[in-house]
Amino acid sequence: MNLDGLRVAVTGAGRDTGRLLAAAFAERGAHVSVAARDPAAAEQTADLIRQRGRGAAEAFACDLANPDSVRAFAATLADRTDRLDVLVNNGAGYLHGEDLGDVEDDAIVAAIAGAVTGTVLLTKHVLPLLRASPRPDVVNMISACGEVGHHRSGAHAAFYAAKHGQAGFAEILSHRVRADGIRVISLFPPDFVQDGPRESHAELTAKSIVDCVLFAVGQPRDCFIREFRFEQVQAPEG
Repeated sequence: MNLDGLRVAVTGAGRDTGRLLAAAFAERGAHVSVAARDPAAAEQTADLIRQRGRGAAEAFACDLANPDSVRAFAATLADRTDRLDVLVNNGAGYLHGEDLGDVEDDAIVAAIAGAVTGTVLLTKHVLPLLRASPRPDVVNMISACGEVGHHRSGAHAAFYAAKHGQAGFAEILSHRVRADGIRVISLFPPDFVQDGPRESHAELTAKSIVDCVLFAVGQPRDCFIREFRFEQVQAPEG
């Protein structure tokens, strides 16, 4: 797939799945704005892309739980480019714990603010850049925790709340920006691993999720893949 010249922004791109996403877009010729809460981690991802010699990357600080940081990142993008072709809302802090008391209040506030408020604000502030693109896409890395009736993750209830908030935002955003030609593509993966055998009875891998994103973004404009829902690996019987 050739994505030469595509302008892409990926949040939470300082490690793990976000880093894989940023690198995958760059490997196909895109210019990637790598955003992470930790500027050093963002720079590491950008350096990795530069070393591979395909596409291009710039690193930016963006703390999704801090509205000023979100607005500053969006303003910097507007200063650097006249359009944004793909926004990947990947950044979100994971919280583990089956009891509400397992997590401190500040961590709950940060998780919900980052995943929900940060996603809404960043999308809002880069929307003019997306509307200036001839092929705009918004990709939301949600979670099966955002699906109604999903109970199989060990994530904290606040993480479930955050992901339901993201899912609700994606739903109404898709409806309201479709007339502008903007596709809103959401992924609802179950808990997954960064690497693995990629076999039918194994856990879902980050690489497979990245492949889904690239597939959806690479489709012609008459093909709008709105959501990816995944089967979760079944526990063995007995």
